[in-house]
Amino acid sequence: PLMFDDDLPHYANTRSRSVAAGVGTIARVVASGQEIYSSKLKFTDAIERINRYYRPYHRTLRRLLADTRKTFGGYFLIDCHSMPSTGCTSDPDAGRKREDIILGDNFGESCAGHLVELVSKCFTDMGYTVTSNKPFAGGFTTRHYGYPHNRLHTLQIEINRGLYMNEQSIQR
Repeated sequence: PLMFDDDLPHYANTRSRSVAAGVGTIARVVASGQEIYSSKLKFTDAIERINRYYRPYHRTLRRLLADTRKTFGGYFLIDCHSMPSTGCTSDPDAGRKREDIILGDNFGESCAGHLVELVSKCFTDMGYTVTSNKPFAGGFTTRHYGYPHNRLHTLQIEINRGLYMNEQSIQR
């Protein structure tokens, strides 16, 4: 609600943890907590973005997953993200250096344990440090597409930005 110039409709999600942190469907802040926009947005602009990008993306993803499930009887969706190398002030691990890789399976709810262990082993065999679910257990994608009891597995992989870039200069 802080990022909009006008009143939000009753159906707008204004209470989730993601929204409170400023990283809802349309992010208000970057990882460091710095505001993205110099002025408030119009809600109609947000709806246009959602209709132009967000909805088509998820419609296409659902179709691809349905096709994969039909062909193979299930799927393994890997949702990759990058994260700051150190927890930001608004994070539960504020100021702490992060592992190289964080695997998020919503504490076992979105991906079978043996698949998480396999992915973890692949990364550790390559020399990376790996942990699971803290501080990132997964988000919208893992919660909405991961149903391991139906052979529908979704795993979020957070990759430490310090592995591939200088975070201050934003250079390789």
